[in-house]
Amino acid sequence: MCSISGFFNPYADYSANRAEYQQILKHMTTSLFHRGPDECGFALSKRCGLAHTRLSIIDLKTGSQPMVYETGGFSYQMIFNGEIYNLPDLKQQLASLGYTFRTTSDTEVLLLSFLEYGPDFVKQVDGIFSFAVYDERHETIYLFRDYFGVKPLFYTFLNDTLIFSSEIKGLFCYPGVEAAVDSDGLNEIFSLGPARSPGSAVFRNIHELKPGFYLSHNRYGTQFTNYWRLSSMPHRDSYEDTIEKTRFLLTDAIRRQLVSDVPVCTFLSGGVDSSVVSAVCAAELRKKGVQLTTFSFDFKDNDKYFKSNSFQPSQDAPFVKKMVDFLKSNHHYLTCDNRTQADLLYESVDAHDLPCMADIDSSLLYFCREVSKSHKVVLTGECADEVFGGYPWFHREEFLKSNTFPWTPSLTPRQSLLSGSLLDALQMEKYVQKIYDTSVSEIAVLPTEDEIESNRRRIGYLNIRYFMQTLLNRMDRTSMHSGLEARVPFADRALVEYIFNVPWEMKAKDGTVKNVLRQASKGLLPDEILFRKKSPYPKTYHPAYEALLCERLKDVLSSANEPILQLVDKETVLLFLDHPKDYGAPWYGQLMAGPQMTAYLLQINYWLKKYQVTILL
Repeated sequence: MCSISGFFNPYADYSANRAEYQQILKHMTTSLFHRGPDECGFALSKRCGLAHTRLSIIDLKTGSQPMVYETGGFSYQMIFNGEIYNLPDLKQQLASLGYTFRTTSDTEVLLLSFLEYGPDFVKQVDGIFSFAVYDERHETIYLFRDYFGVKPLFYTFLNDTLIFSSEIKGLFCYPGVEAAVDSDGLNEIFSLGPARSPGSAVFRNIHELKPGFYLSHNRYGTQFTNYWRLSSMPHRDSYEDTIEKTRFLLTDAIRRQLVSDVPVCTFLSGGVDSSVVSAVCAAELRKKGVQLTTFSFDFKDNDKYFKSNSFQPSQDAPFVKKMVDFLKSNHHYLTCDNRTQADLLYESVDAHDLPCMADIDSSLLYFCREVSKSHKVVLTGECADEVFGGYPWFHREEFLKSNTFPWTPSLTPRQSLLSGSLLDALQMEKYVQKIYDTSVSEIAVLPTEDEIESNRRRIGYLNIRYFMQTLLNRMDRTSMHSGLEARVPFADRALVEYIFNVPWEMKAKDGTVKNVLRQASKGLLPDEILFRKKSPYPKTYHPAYEALLCERLKDVLSSANEPILQLVDKETVLLFLDHPKDYGAPWYGQLMAGPQMTAYLLQINYWLKKYQVTILL
């Protein structure tokens, strides 16, 4: 994995002031160095500047970027972030047309494919990616992003200049790009957050290229092309064939994502998702005489303070041990303490350039940092619940009929802490309803589906386009902040396209949550793991952690100069801090309850200060 960044202006002549623009490119690479600590490079031409930092995974010796191809007297340049899983197929197609290759890198194959087929070649690419191509002949730049947004790509316009970067911080390296937020941005933080609506980057005039899109920009304007989207189609396979095809698609996705010139490992929670990924990886590595390395996460004293609830029914540790014994993996138990988790709340904002999933992010940031000390590539079980219907909101009637984002059934916990003037300015319910209505209108329901099935399809779509995106953002930023590449086999295009249209009567046959996944994975895992009740990513239940957060937020509120005081009702927040928090009633997702609200407010205040955000209301 890597980072990409750059700028393009169809009317510019950067060569007239080369030193200044080279310095901007260097500043961009420095700000994104954590994503690619092995190597960096940049290229500056008359109209375009490109910068790249590299984490060497494939073609360790000859895959340097930007990659340049000269033909017909013109230059074509590419910078790439990601991994391509059907690289041999793409390469064979080009070879049959007479192309030869100077490297073994996926970047060269992508650039030659662009030259041969044009920008729509991206429809044939299987992988996780964001990349930029500069066509000097036509003075046009193209930005591409993968199907589900596994790899990030942000952009902004400053007059005629397009500036882009893997992370928002790279945009701020360009003079004149400012950190400001208006009512829409604050609604993204307070009404939708830590989720974001597709395309929003919260900051005013800064955007994220939507998953499944590419843009082209030249002197004639900017064009956005939606090259892929989920489609609703009748499911024709029998139950037995569905299980067999799912098994093939899943195991094939995991095997293809093992491609690497450096050792790989897996995250192992003891749940069905990560266990399936680990089991397939272990079997494949065993064929090569290699033992799989696995990592699990927990929190100090969680065995003492854990509180079972409907969202998190059991601890992971006993199930992890069973899987380690089954896989015979080289396993490492990682534990995070209270102070580390609290201290990393602010660094999590640094990683995202935005408030994020509070301590759910900060703990994963810590765990990824530890894993990165020995590995560069990890496979995870992320996204299985969004794809196979594992969350409570797929099953409970109150969620199916809520007519809003099911992971945020009520705005009351958020609204109760905000100032009256901010509430008047944001009109939070209207903003959420507008985004929700726009989103569900994007997916067609089938004529034969009843109301409940139609709602499940809509919820499935929202999970993939919204909730899954939040988790993919979390995984990318927390891993890449330490130069660790995280791969997500459950976000495989062919697998998601297929499972999205499998009817609920199969997905939850006999009342079994994620039934299709469990049946397709029979024989890969012990049954006690395979049919374990879902338990999400762990979090701490230590009362000392909550006390630490409360102390820190009270310190913030005691100062008259903290920016968050413009947004919250101070007395109400202090009253909130003096009462025990409800761990079983999340205000976002399954994990973000009372303590995470405290942590989220700390992150918002830090974010406003660090980026010197101008609030425009």
